[in-house]
Amino acid sequence: MDIRSTSFDHPDAVKLNDAVQLEYAERYADDDGDGEGDLTPLAPSMFAPPQGLYLIAYDPQGRPVATGGWRTQEANDEGYSDGDAELKRMYVVPEARGLGLARRILAALEADARAAGRTRMVLETGTAQPEAIALYTSSGYEPCAKFGYYRDYPNSRCFAKALQTN
Repeated sequence: MDIRSTSFDHPDAVKLNDAVQLEYAERYADDDGDGEGDLTPLAPSMFAPPQGLYLIAYDPQGRPVATGGWRTQEANDEGYSDGDAELKRMYVVPEARGLGLARRILAALEADARAAGRTRMVLETGTAQPEAIALYTSSGYEPCAKFGYYRDYPNSRCFAKALQTN
């Protein structure tokens, strides 16, 4: 697999973002079957180095199959802390799951955020994403105080991992 840094508005990033938004809508559909994707406001500039990074993994045929990014956060009224790096849009297409791509992207994002001086990686996921929760907890993430756009939602789960060692 070839993992490349790209912009959040690159056509392949848009394609994978559309796919993950559909999956969110399906997983979080209400009783009427209506669901929505992640409504957190995002802009390509949020993932531009050195304030962030966006990665896409390509299979041997050149197809985009996985993605993930981090963006800088500082203390604010949404519950972030100074030095935070927030994970966003971690996603692997169904046919590429189980190949370790999410772990490889996660490790690369953590290393980049650490090199950029970020002290803590944070993320928000939900109860309808048990695979994500398993990935993060097995990678050293621990539950933390809720933050971000979905901090008041009952099925939101927030996790954090220290990036700097003393």
